Amino acid sequence: MDDLLKSSLIAVSGLKAQAERLRVVAENLANADSVAQTPNGTPYRRKVVTFKDELDRSTGLNAVEVDKVLPDNSPFQRRYDPKHPAADKDGYVLAPNVNVLVEMMDMREAQRSYEANLNVISTSRTLLTRTVDLLK
Repeated sequence: MDDLLKSSLIAVSGLKAQAERLRVVAENLANADSVAQTPNGTPYRRKVVTFKDELDRSTGLNAVEVDKVLPDNSPFQRRYDPKHPAADKDGYVLAPNVNVLVEMMDMREAQRSYEANLNVISTSRTLLTRTVDLLK
């Protein structure tokens, strides 16, 4: 029974990590169309989540955690809009380095990982219930 509880704890750490990843993806998507407000200003910069394997000393389990939320240093997009107040001398405005298609793929991957962790918890709970029923 102890192993089933441990597997649930590991899955819960995965749920927390994927929830944070979904939050960052949502932030990226929400800012995908924001542009610089002044000439030579910088628009929103995409963020990415990194994970790490962390030993939980209280349980002795290796669990996944969000390591860092880092800025994506890829170049900003340039949009031609000479009438925009933030346009440079050539008429281009800096736009975020957010690719909506990439964000949607990241969101789908995080969703699938989240669901997989939920399934681990559900299966562990079912096995624990059956074990208790056998012991009655």
